[in-house]
Amino acid sequence: MNTAELKFTSIFEFPSGALAAIIRDSYRSLTNTEPDFWREQQSKWNAFDHDAYAHPNTIGHCVFLTLVENEIVGLASFDPREAPQWGRIGQNCILPQFQRRGFGKLQIAEILRRFQERGIQTARVKSCEHPFFIAAQRLYQGCNFHEVRRYRDRSICDWELIEYEWERRYAPMKRLIS
Repeated sequence: MNTAELKFTSIFEFPSGALAAIIRDSYRSLTNTEPDFWREQQSKWNAFDHDAYAHPNTIGHCVFLTLVENEIVGLASFDPREAPQWGRIGQNCILPQFQRRGFGKLQIAEILRRFQERGIQTARVKSCEHPFFIAAQRLYQGCNFHEVRRYRDRSICDWELIEYEWERRYAPMKRLIS
C-alpha cells in the first residue's frame, strides 16, 4: 500500500447517508447472520449518520472518511468531550474489499494524532466478544491498546463488551505507525 495515496477527509465532501452505507456494507456479513437483532443497530447507524450531518461543528467534526485514490475505504469517529482526561474511539470500520491492508491501523493512528492535538493522552474503545469482532480486537491489541474490562450492556448487544485503553506514555504513536 502506498500511503501517499491515503487521505483522511471530511464527511461533508459526500452526501448524507454515506456514513450509514459504509457501516452497513462493512457489517453486511454480520447483519446477514442475525437480521432481526442487527435491524435495530442499523437504525442507530442511520441516526449516527443523521446526527453527524446535522451537527457539523460537533459530531460531524469528529468523523472522517478514509480514501485511497479518491475511493472510500472506511470511516472513523471519535468523541473528545472528556478531554483532556481521555477520548473515546467510536465507529471505526473498513469496507470488506479493503480489509487486511492496514487501513484500520492507519485510521486509529489518525484518531490518536487528533487526540494529541487536543492534549488527550488516553484513548478508550469498545468492542464485542462476538466472533465477527475478533479482527477489531486484534487491531486494537496490535495498536497497543490493552483490555481494561468486560461487561454486559443488553441495550447495545447480547454479548460481552470489551473495553480497551491506550496511553501515550506507554505506547508512543511512532511505534504504532511503524
